[in-house]
Amino acid sequence: MADFPIVVGINRTQDGSIAVALGESGMYSLQKERISRRKHHWGRLGDLSDRYLPAMPLLKEPVDLVVEGYSSDTEIEHAVAYQQEVRETLGLKDGAQVVLVSHHLSHIYSAFHPSPFEEAAGLVIGTRGSHVRDFTEQVELPPGTGGDLMEVASFYRCTRGRVECLAKQLWDGDWERPAGLGSFYALLTAMIWPESQGDESDEGKVAALAAFGDPDALGLPDLDVRGHEVHIPPAWCELFARRDDYVYEPGGEEFRRAANLAAAGQRAFERALIRLAAWLHDRTGLDALAYAGGAALNCAANARIVRESPFREVFIPPSPHTGGTAVGCALYGLIEHLEVESGFRWGDDFLGPDQDDNAIEAAVRGLPAGLYAERPADLAAEVAGLLASGRVVGLHQGRSESGPRALGNRSVLADPRNPVMQDYINFEVKGREWFRPLASLVPAEHAGRVFEVDRPSPFGQFVVPVRPGYRDRLPGITHVDGTARPQTVERSSTPFLHALLTEWNALTGVPVLINTSLHGPGEPLAETPEHSIEVLRTTGLHALALPPYVIRKHDEPSLPGGER
Repeated sequence: MADFPIVVGINRTQDGSIAVALGESGMYSLQKERISRRKHHWGRLGDLSDRYLPAMPLLKEPVDLVVEGYSSDTEIEHAVAYQQEVRETLGLKDGAQVVLVSHHLSHIYSAFHPSPFEEAAGLVIGTRGSHVRDFTEQVELPPGTGGDLMEVASFYRCTRGRVECLAKQLWDGDWERPAGLGSFYALLTAMIWPESQGDESDEGKVAALAAFGDPDALGLPDLDVRGHEVHIPPAWCELFARRDDYVYEPGGEEFRRAANLAAAGQRAFERALIRLAAWLHDRTGLDALAYAGGAALNCAANARIVRESPFREVFIPPSPHTGGTAVGCALYGLIEHLEVESGFRWGDDFLGPDQDDNAIEAAVRGLPAGLYAERPADLAAEVAGLLASGRVVGLHQGRSESGPRALGNRSVLADPRNPVMQDYINFEVKGREWFRPLASLVPAEHAGRVFEVDRPSPFGQFVVPVRPGYRDRLPGITHVDGTARPQTVERSSTPFLHALLTEWNALTGVPVLINTSLHGPGEPLAETPEHSIEVLRTTGLHALALPPYVIRKHDEPSLPGGER
């Protein structure tokens, strides 16, 4: 039996997820989609026994507290059944409680408490959070506020001893009268990709597509920002009613129209976000900002907060979307109910289950036909050599990332100097649109030489300009507007990745690699060795580094831009 407190946090809504806080500083987290292989898989009854318990042995330990997070969907109607599931599945200690926390409160606990700040302003922006009637935090609302309204933005003053909600924007959920930045971007996305249904990866497509458009071409206005509230002008609402006019096509006039709309919407979103940040800074007078919610996945907008808002420091958790709220649930329980001050900080995002070396050996012994494994004496040098030869290599190591982005433990790596590499990865590995940019890895000590960046970016959450001297040299990571999304790599937190980049720099004179998430078309990030091996088997990957092994194909795909 553990001699430290164990708190389980469970997100029961979209992007279902679970987290386990161990004592003052330990943290594990896993999203349901990684096990079920269905992107954005919602929380459902049966998840504990069928999904999480087999994947996370820690859940078999006696538990001190369970905190469940809900939003405005119908899952909260099953709260009693969920609590019964908890009591039947987990080994709760005598007197252990099962408590609820509302959506935006779980978001802010996932952002501020694991941040480096002792005090900070807090900002949460999403499409739809909890109903007013389900709030588990104190906030002053106008007299007569109805319980059916939903939070779409929340503003906080945070210290280590107190999280105070200063204001919320509320919405009635009527899509004929949308309100808030989250609903605006959801509608924008649905205009271009009508089947998106709130898919956050589709919202990422909009931000990427925006760089190809003219934000002035459609004559659309900025959003109407009144203090802490964002309202959508009639011109935008009228456009959103024209369902078929801006649907994405890969080329021609349809592409141009979709790109122009994306550009106008992205600019309006960014400008409104900057004004909200300014309002919050005025209210708090604080220099630091902790920011979460689905809107915080927008890397171009994040960069503008860093550059243009009054905040000197900005922290965004690597899992700012709903999937990260399980961590917030666990921290809320640890801090507020058990009164244990958490020492967990987002130093990295590798919160998945501990690596099972026996599982790796079993996966290598059971390789499918057509694949073979080697065990090189110097794995970093071997992988660097494969990359230098033009091959695309997957990397599966250690605990998986908890957030939606690959940060080196479930990654696809490639040479950014190759002008056809972006197309190859988008088409032959990821199975996605041609215009989607690829992220990059760079050792922290070299970042300022290649990118216009003045701070670490260990989670790759900010778009920054590539320095002019490198734009033509690095076409694989340079977007059409001259920007890239780098992840800065420190030797202390990711030693193998840093060693690989060092080898790569020695071979090529360039300290940058392409980095994108390890999965096949339409899939979530790989979790197990078997998942990663299947990506190698079924896509255009040439090899998979599964330390201490390199797995390759007997019959390799053609090299990007070259021969077999």
